[in-house]
Amino acid sequence: MTKARFLIPLFLFLALIALFVVGLQRDPREVPSPLIDKPAPQFSLPELLDSNTTFSTADLQKQPVSLFNVWASWCVACRQEHPFLMELKRRGEVPIYSLNYKDKRPDAMAWLNRFGNPYTAIAFDEKGRVGIDWGVYGVPETFVVDRKGIIRYKQIGPLTEQAWQETILPLIEKIRAEEG
Repeated sequence: MTKARFLIPLFLFLALIALFVVGLQRDPREVPSPLIDKPAPQFSLPELLDSNTTFSTADLQKQPVSLFNVWASWCVACRQEHPFLMELKRRGEVPIYSLNYKDKRPDAMAWLNRFGNPYTAIAFDEKGRVGIDWGVYGVPETFVVDRKGIIRYKQIGPLTEQAWQETILPLIEKIRAEEG
């Protein structure tokens, strides 16, 4: 009985080490989203550039597939990602809609004036409530949304050419092929 008393902490320690090793082998940016393959959360917000116009989930369904990029002027990684978004706009491969998250309207507008506007439309989510509904916990995040309003993919962190070529563009092509 005394040996068992000493073996229990040893087994618990070994189990903890095993969990730690498994956790270290995972990519921290690969956080599974419970929204994948589910309808996008419904919202209707004023547009950033024209507060008299609204932008809603229905606007994401006007194309066979679109990107929904969540960003903010205070976000350092968003600045890193922005030149690639401008390149995607130039290529015209897919419309990019966005959610300006927990920002101040003048700051966001100044940021776009300085760096350029790659977005087809921008929803202004000053309080961050819509972002919470979408499962956003850090910016930038980008979602691939199909014509039915289903979230097909979530990119955590800045979009890169590598992520685009290896994951997102093949998915977009697959969605377009499904549309027929």
